[in-house]
Amino acid sequence: MIPTPISLIACCLLGLAASAQGQIQVQTPSVFLEDLTWTELKREVAAGKTTIIVPIGGTEQNGPHMALGKHNARVRALSEKIARELGNALVAPVIAYVPEGSVDPPSLHMRFPGTITIPDKTFEQALESAARGFKLHGFRDVVFLGDHGTYQKDEQAVADRLNHEWVATSARAHAILDYYRVTTTTYVDALKSRGYPADEIGTHAGLADTSLTLALVPGMVRTDRLGNNAAKPAATDGVYGDPRRSSAELGQLGVDAIVATTVAAIRRATARR
Repeated sequence: MIPTPISLIACCLLGLAASAQGQIQVQTPSVFLEDLTWTELKREVAAGKTTIIVPIGGTEQNGPHMALGKHNARVRALSEKIARELGNALVAPVIAYVPEGSVDPPSLHMRFPGTITIPDKTFEQALESAARGFKLHGFRDVVFLGDHGTYQKDEQAVADRLNHEWVATSARAHAILDYYRVTTTTYVDALKSRGYPADEIGTHAGLADTSLTLALVPGMVRTDRLGNNAAKPAATDGVYGDPRRSSAELGQLGVDAIVATTVAAIRRATARR
């Protein structure tokens, strides 16, 4: 039977409707504050999304094989996963300017081009100011997640000061140090259990660090500089460990541990008693 024009139109309309429905089903609302309008944000907070995650990264050298913005991209990706798992959280813009050592004389990662540093006091003031603004706009829990080890103490100091300031209110600040601690404990233990030695796992830009980045933001790793044919990097290259056997599969061990541990820690910290 030859289809009539009306039946053809009906089929086309049904096809378009199905296509549109499929598109709607795959669209997931953003959890990033910067993607929302102020009215959308107001509705989200009123609906119960009263936890704001403040992702803290850092701009620093990560060896010849990994981009300077590793911490920023990684903490953003992990914060999204954590916020979605929590269900009541949004994610603030990443703080990319953090303490990285002195300028004169240059110390720590400041000895390598591209690293950006600010004083601890400036960093802490930025966290405090952001947190006060979030409290003003209805967030009850401000959660600091730091992807770098240098400023963990600063996160805690800021949270302590804010909680002293907010003692008569329902708002609280939380330095969730377990987020970073996992990368030096659980994740490392998982790699060791698979036969990787500590000197290969490393502490910066080695197997663990590079694998975690490959699992989250692979474009930030120059894979052509890895592999058995590549020369082993040294401390003079800004690498402490050996990244040559890094893989996204190994990095996923870290991703899973960080997300699960951090979600549990945030839930404990934000539980109202």
